[in-house]
Amino acid sequence: MNLPIASPDANFPAADPAAHLPPTSGSWRVRRHRSTTALSGQAARLARHAIAALALAVSLAACSSPGGMHGAMADTDFQHARSTLHRDGDDLLTAGLGLDGLRAMAPPAFANVEAPTAAELRRRAVWSSWRGIADLAPGGGFGDVFGSAAAVPGREYSAYATVPGARHAHRVMLQVPDAFDTEARCVVVSASSGSRGIYGAIAVAGSWGLPRGCAVAYTDKGAGSDYFDLDAQRGARADGSPGGSDAGDLAFAPDAAPGTGGVAFKHAHSQDNPEADWGRHVRQAAEFALATLDEAFPAAAPFTPANTRVIAVGISNGGGAVLRAAELDGGDGWLDAVVAAEPNVFVDGAGARSLYDYATEAALLMPCGLLHLQGLPQPPLAAQVAPGWTQRCASLRAAGLVAGEDVATQARSAHAALRAGGWTDEALRAGTLSVGFDLWRAVAVTYASTYGRYGPGEHPCGFSFAAQGADGAPRPATAAERAAWWSDGSGIPPGPGAGLIDARLSGTDPTFPGLQCLRALATDDGADALRVQRGIDGVRAGPPRAGLPVVVIHGVDDGLVPMAFSSAPYVARAQAAGRDVRYWQVRNAQHFDAFLGLPDYAARYVPLLPYVHAALDRVVAHLDDGAALPGDAVIATTPRGAGQPLRASHLAIPAAP
Repeated sequence: MNLPIASPDANFPAADPAAHLPPTSGSWRVRRHRSTTALSGQAARLARHAIAALALAVSLAACSSPGGMHGAMADTDFQHARSTLHRDGDDLLTAGLGLDGLRAMAPPAFANVEAPTAAELRRRAVWSSWRGIADLAPGGGFGDVFGSAAAVPGREYSAYATVPGARHAHRVMLQVPDAFDTEARCVVVSASSGSRGIYGAIAVAGSWGLPRGCAVAYTDKGAGSDYFDLDAQRGARADGSPGGSDAGDLAFAPDAAPGTGGVAFKHAHSQDNPEADWGRHVRQAAEFALATLDEAFPAAAPFTPANTRVIAVGISNGGGAVLRAAELDGGDGWLDAVVAAEPNVFVDGAGARSLYDYATEAALLMPCGLLHLQGLPQPPLAAQVAPGWTQRCASLRAAGLVAGEDVATQARSAHAALRAGGWTDEALRAGTLSVGFDLWRAVAVTYASTYGRYGPGEHPCGFSFAAQGADGAPRPATAAERAAWWSDGSGIPPGPGAGLIDARLSGTDPTFPGLQCLRALATDDGADALRVQRGIDGVRAGPPRAGLPVVVIHGVDDGLVPMAFSSAPYVARAQAAGRDVRYWQVRNAQHFDAFLGLPDYAARYVPLLPYVHAALDRVVAHLDDGAALPGDAVIATTPRGAGQPLRASHLAIPAAP
């Protein structure tokens, strides 16, 4: 059962944008008390004289409200608040692009490439986030078999929040559709997948929640595309535009030794190990949502966990984040259900391995081991990558990491080592994509830095990030490159205008020395290795709180976050502890729906996003009507084959009880 789409609250007539104040900036504090709502004098005047105001209170210095969250979290300061209206050719879900615009191969253009407007940056960030997550290609099923990109008018609110003890803030955002119904109040809270910016979960949470009239809250969970140019001393402002160190509202300005150049970004260089706080990031996003709804709909306030449904959903790193949020229990029942897909989650349990452990193993061994398998998905083209993978076998043999005097034997040895570590052949085949795009190395470099809490210029293996010349050498970034980072960046370089600099490149297998160094941080016991391993220990997850419905979904063929290392041990541990966790294992599904636009991947694999939306439908039916939650299932899908459009029968989504 879907949540109803109702008309807007009478206090906020959708047809009269002039009734709303223009976008503003400011800050406010949410304090949690058992007493009745009490506003400061200025806030009370705003509530009386501008009930319809979009501007989440210019200088709302002290909003004390029972709508705030209760329990273990300290009071939260939300800084540099902004609000914007999205109607009439613009909208919350697609920034006015619609499905055709999202499908466009080129991003929305900037009128001035060196100084794009905030609206242009937002539109491009929405386009980039959709295309990085969902398969939008014709025949892929989006808009026909599942999902919607229909325009959703409404309001958008954003701010910075900081978890206790952190050096740097994370972004939080709330999208409130005009169809939000204060009589059937619901919030979907999500965290960006990967290390993406604040719109990084829009294709997952926004595409399900907004058309149903739910407000959708987001966090970039302490990562994101807030890159900082160390040479020019410029970063991203609250609206995404570049600003100097004196701007006053930079999302991220790292601590760096004088003379350090290149590009810094929050996930690698905040020195916070944000992954350890992913659950708290999600909870603060929910807290922001309730506080914001209080201000947006004062006649219907307070919005509390007792009267507002809050469902958390995320995929990949976002899936790990919502599972970490599921652990948090301040006694207020703040979260009603969780849906987590392909989660990067690390627990103590049989078969469990940390992302850093298996990523560095894969970076070293997988290029050689894949030569043992036939019929790998394309791209990469086998003929193009075979020489480099053959050289990797030779490097591994020289280092004593594989056995054999010929390539075939060495490849078999590397494959056997991967299988012994828990890799399945299905995961290895899908991992071909990560090898071809050099993703394992990029992940390992960033995570070594974040786990060890290293600042810019301090990477233990000598890696850094910078714009690059044609010869690969670092160079200063241009104004146009800086301007596009916030909208185009994935949160982990390399990417547009920011490359990965490897100081150890050498020999016929140039990346091998750096990869050996990265791997040693997982396996050795030197000072740097122990520092990184302490960071990894800090991200271990526990079971969800008792009584919380949780649905975990994972592709059996996932080659980036294999289920054997992540969701399978998590579910086993949670179910053994008596928690209400359900598990869908989807055959012929890998990690990247976005790459199903490639013909060979489309023929082999089904998308995972439809199962996420179906699971959300199931938990809503459970919460609304007491319908049974989905049972554990291994879902036998049917790949659509070459040149065939996706149909519902290919997905074989389990029927509702």
